[in-house]
Amino acid sequence: MQRLSLAGLAVLLHVLWADRREIIGPRLRDGAITLGILHRLEDLPVGWSDTAQEAAQYRVVPRADSARFGHVTGPLSWKRWLFLPEEVLFRAVRDDQDGGFTLSATPTAPLRAFLGVRGCDLAAIAIQDRIFAHDPAYCARREATLIIAINCLEPGGTCFCASMETGPQARGAFDLRLTEWLDAGTPSYLVESGSAAGRKLLARLPIEACTPEDQARVEQALAQAATRMGRQLDTGGLAERLAARPGHRHWQQVAARCLSCANCTLVCPTCFCSTIEDRTDLSGTTAERVRRWDSCFDLEHSYIVGGNVRADPAARYRQWLLHKLAYWHTQFGTSGCTGCGRCITWCPVGIDLTVEAAAVAGSEA
Repeated sequence: MQRLSLAGLAVLLHVLWADRREIIGPRLRDGAITLGILHRLEDLPVGWSDTAQEAAQYRVVPRADSARFGHVTGPLSWKRWLFLPEEVLFRAVRDDQDGGFTLSATPTAPLRAFLGVRGCDLAAIAIQDRIFAHDPAYCARREATLIIAINCLEPGGTCFCASMETGPQARGAFDLRLTEWLDAGTPSYLVESGSAAGRKLLARLPIEACTPEDQARVEQALAQAATRMGRQLDTGGLAERLAARPGHRHWQQVAARCLSCANCTLVCPTCFCSTIEDRTDLSGTTAERVRRWDSCFDLEHSYIVGGNVRADPAARYRQWLLHKLAYWHTQFGTSGCTGCGRCITWCPVGIDLTVEAAAVAGSEA
């Protein structure tokens, strides 16, 4: 572990730009700390927090210091730049001379760096890596992306990453991992490498040595953060208990509140439902196949020949929650939830996944 000053953080950004990387990181925009392209160090949300999140409640509030990463998760996740909301899978152009078609090649993936990836989102990226392991375009984007993670020392009101064992420490496949440390309100950054690319990047930065006391302080702060989660979820045997209760009366109780708006699936960093559209131009010379995000809350998503297999909101909510917390284990060997809390915060009627899962799993009715 090394130490990086605030000026050193600026050097990190300039090194990434010198490598022609587009940097995606947290920004304050339209009353939310969201994600977007960073053009300068000052684009980071200096002195702002959104940790006081609750069900259907989100506010940004000023901090008493100049922390750059003193927030948790906003409405966007890094999925937006890896599993694209809309993507042309292939395009065919008719050849007027012989009547055949020319298929377009997969576009080159841009060089990017994700700055400020928290443990819950790092786990979500790992889940999507398994889902899209055979998707060449996704894999190309993933290969072209550096991940600079950050340990989360101030969890928010809807966070429960400690229950899902995905945080608050950022664990998994990262290139660099930062811990923002405030001394008299001024931030510095403890930095560790997690890959060969990360070690090469670290060698280009103005780093200073850390002390054993620095390491101990970080470990203590992470342990304390794990005890301050806004939500908890008992995961012991949860998948089996949920899967055994498809007819539980609570599904109907949730459905009475659910708007089927799909907010939860859109903000979720692991949801991967999509639909395919075939398009042609008016001249009939160009055709393309497009994949775009969809949701299991969309009535048409579960339509098959003969009708819709999940025609009512209770069935759609049950599908979403059981897939996330139960069936995902069978498919991918892990939960589909990383405890980021976005689905709770951004549900317009405040439906809380931790409450609903506990209600179904905790009784036999």
